[in-house]
Amino acid sequence: MKAFSALLDRLIFMPSRNGKLRLIADYFARTPDPDRGWALAALTGGLDFKGAKPAVVRALVEERVDPVLFRWSYDFVGDLAETLALIWPEEPGANRAPELNEVVSALLNAKRPEIPGLIAGWLDALDATDRWALLKLITGGLRVGVSARLAKTALAEFGGRPVADIEELWHGLEPPYGPLFAWLEGKGPRPLIDDRAAFRPLMLATPLDDQALESLRVEAYRYEWKWDGIRVQAVARQGARRLFSRTGDDIGRAFPELLEAMEFDAVLDGELLVARDGEVAPFNDLQQRLGRKTVTARMLADYPAHVRLYDILFERGEDLRALPFVARRERLEAWYAEARPQRMDLSELIRVSDVTALKGLRETARANSIEGLMLKRADSPYLSGRPKGPWYKWKRDALTLDTVLMYAQRGHGRRSSFYSDYTFGAWTEESELVPVGKAYSGFSDDELKRLDKWVRDNTVERFGPVRAVRPGLIVEVAFDAVHPSTRHKSGLAMRFPRVHRIRWDKPVEEADRVETLRAMVEGGAG
Repeated sequence: MKAFSALLDRLIFMPSRNGKLRLIADYFARTPDPDRGWALAALTGGLDFKGAKPAVVRALVEERVDPVLFRWSYDFVGDLAETLALIWPEEPGANRAPELNEVVSALLNAKRPEIPGLIAGWLDALDATDRWALLKLITGGLRVGVSARLAKTALAEFGGRPVADIEELWHGLEPPYGPLFAWLEGKGPRPLIDDRAAFRPLMLATPLDDQALESLRVEAYRYEWKWDGIRVQAVARQGARRLFSRTGDDIGRAFPELLEAMEFDAVLDGELLVARDGEVAPFNDLQQRLGRKTVTARMLADYPAHVRLYDILFERGEDLRALPFVARRERLEAWYAEARPQRMDLSELIRVSDVTALKGLRETARANSIEGLMLKRADSPYLSGRPKGPWYKWKRDALTLDTVLMYAQRGHGRRSSFYSDYTFGAWTEESELVPVGKAYSGFSDDELKRLDKWVRDNTVERFGPVRAVRPGLIVEVAFDAVHPSTRHKSGLAMRFPRVHRIRWDKPVEEADRVETLRAMVEGGAG
């Protein structure tokens, strides 16, 4: 456990990407199985201890510490694991400090009533840093600045393999990844996985910036609309059927009608949408289906799922990814004409004569409720990850609104001491402020410090970890779209809101009104 907690402690204070890669790779080299495999699973979000939730941890600490003291401490620190690690009463020598494998194995095999006793015993045996790491592990909130992709990249560097090789195998393996580590160290063969329904890493696009646009050879690319859904991979091979998200999560359970329609032998890349009579519905309609464990007949009828196909990766077992895009497109069109799959159609290829025409098409995207444009080089093979140059995405410009800061809450991880999560509102016709969204990104570290001080200086009320502030600061918020919603009193919600500018200079009376936001709802709803 100590080696794992030391790794997390170093990662959270390591600012550079290369530094984090070195730390993780060194940990893999120095740590034996299965501990390093469990650590890899934790860093990539592959562990879920169903009976060890934050509520269990809170109940434990309130048995050992005055509940009021704990809640005030939690409000001040802003992070549950850090608060508990610091406030937990020391009992030196109470128990033996556990190994990482011991903790994971016990939690995976324990019955729910046994879990609080296990956690309490471990907390008694550990020091503050190890307690913090233990709690981060069991509650799943590491927040040490390491994405799943970065952890896999470190694993690839450790084994001297391309990260694409790791991605190709990843979803066919289970923690603690013994065969994977053996292969990477040259002690075993490449792991065999059932590739009938395996996930293949998606090819992603980079944003089209001004420099790339200036040097663009229009004739070298093919063009499609960028639809506002979620990227999926439909895998149907030898009777197995899966629908994966872009991160490799199996989401087929929430979309049974799509699985039923996958009566073919192919691996397809596309966009998951809700569509009615050939018209794509707003993203908000798709959100009604995402993450559902059970799907009712009414939901199937009200929010019919559809996949707009972009690419074909495999056809009847033949790997097509090395082919250029234009050849894969021909194969996709021929396959579609033969298979005629239900609930799927082909993404349209758009003719573009020059950059001026391309700019004109992008200008029409919002009016047509489309997210933007995709540019795919005609000769590009299908490569995993985000190679720069073969594919570009050119999204429509963001919408903006001047809003008033209403509430603030502390962040997590390195932001746990700052009020960094903001709720903002707009004025109604009756001059009342009503919430319209939340944001926790888009500002620099220096701006965060200034915002944090402003929140502390202008707090008028507290609700647990949340502070209400006087209406005295305008925050210009950027967002991709707005749709009707019951989550806010305004009846509206923004998609991907982020702080665009902090208007220290502008009086709050000049903030925008709810009617302005309502007019931005695509399709005129709301």
